[in-house]
Amino acid sequence: MSPAPSPIVRRRRLGQALRRLRETAGLTGDQVIERIGWASASKLSRLENGRSRPDLGDVLDLLDLYGVDGSSRDELIAITRDAGNTRAWLRAYPVMTPQQRDWAELEAGCVDIREYAPSYVPGLLQTPEYARLRLVSAHPLASPNLDGQSPEGLENQIHARIARQALLTRRLDAPRYDAVLEENALTGRGGPPDILRGQAAHLRRIGSLPNVTVRVLPRTATVANWYLAHTSFSIYRFADPQDPETVAVETLERDMFVNEADEVRHYATVYDWLRDAALSPEESMEWLTEAAETLHATVQPPAQRRSPDQHFS
Repeated sequence: MSPAPSPIVRRRRLGQALRRLRETAGLTGDQVIERIGWASASKLSRLENGRSRPDLGDVLDLLDLYGVDGSSRDELIAITRDAGNTRAWLRAYPVMTPQQRDWAELEAGCVDIREYAPSYVPGLLQTPEYARLRLVSAHPLASPNLDGQSPEGLENQIHARIARQALLTRRLDAPRYDAVLEENALTGRGGPPDILRGQAAHLRRIGSLPNVTVRVLPRTATVANWYLAHTSFSIYRFADPQDPETVAVETLERDMFVNEADEVRHYATVYDWLRDAALSPEESMEWLTEAAETLHATVQPPAQRRSPDQHFS
């Protein structure tokens, strides 16, 4: 059984199909609005850009206008139902917050996830303590009305982020997950030693799962022909080959999603370069073990630390 499709990807796939149908029919957006009699001129734009949950009645109106019937009509109706079926889907995430929902929807239905992180550990790999640190550190930049500003809102965001991680350990249809993490994200300014120690140990454990591969990119590694990656990014591939492969880029103010084939291909090439320059999975596990041990020594009280020349009795 294939995993349930991603609602957010189905919305984008539906929007692209509706736009192609309108253009093939030789109609402008204003002409469509006028002929169907919609009160809101932005409704069509939101549908075609995949920004709103589609109403089946609205889609049927468009399919009637464009003269779509037969198997093509049946397929688009099925996609519409998947794109709007967030209520049943969210029951698997009882604590999901709006800030996490888009990411969880994007991850749904994935068979393959690749992530590159130069300065922080991705959400699917974070411990609760590390997630709290990342969320609290961003509070001065957040809107005062954001749910996560209150203690209860903060805990809800942490629980929602951890709830997303269940897809890596689910018994059926767990996606293949591959991550390249820069050494800088796991040491030094990445966080306090006690939190980084727990995070390194967690990466060591989750990296032992058969569907998960974690690679560490040393700060001294040369990527391709001295290539420097611009930003962190994630690449998602879905069970249905007709659902477009998608790249997500998290920015300071908003998240960017890319599914144009040529652009996705560029990100995939960069990921291959980063992966090839990183330590092997086995070397990365050794690196994480040593990092956890080093950080353990760092957070011990001074009286408990041994000098380099002190031996066991």
